[in-house]
Amino acid sequence: MIRQIVRDPFLLGQRAEDASAEDAGSVGRDLRDTLREHRDRCVGMAANMIGSRKRIIIVCTDTGDVVMLNPVLLAADDPYEAEEGCLSLEGLRRTTRYRRIEVEYLDEKWKRRRRHYSGRTAQIIQHEMDHLSGILI
Repeated sequence: MIRQIVRDPFLLGQRAEDASAEDAGSVGRDLRDTLREHRDRCVGMAANMIGSRKRIIIVCTDTGDVVMLNPVLLAADDPYEAEEGCLSLEGLRRTTRYRRIEVEYLDEKWKRRRRHYSGRTAQIIQHEMDHLSGILI
């Protein structure tokens, strides 16, 4: 289901709770549908952007959209300054990102994954993971 985008900084600033296997289906599906609706100006989303305080993100990658449940940043290398926008917030903001990261997460089938990402995909993942911690960029 396509969900309304949350724009309230108070709600977006709250830390997310761990996702369950049930959340993988319902929230994961809503993230996919909502991202598809906003594809022209959005490359990733966190569940709190659609009103769910669960630790779930979706990221556009070279191989398709990837839903990550309870993602954890394991390693980060080569910091740089970036300027980012957000579908939930107006304007651009500066932040520090890392060119290469390693992330562990559960996929939609509740299988543990560990992946390395670099470049734009790594930046998107970091932005969405900030949302899960209530960090607004």
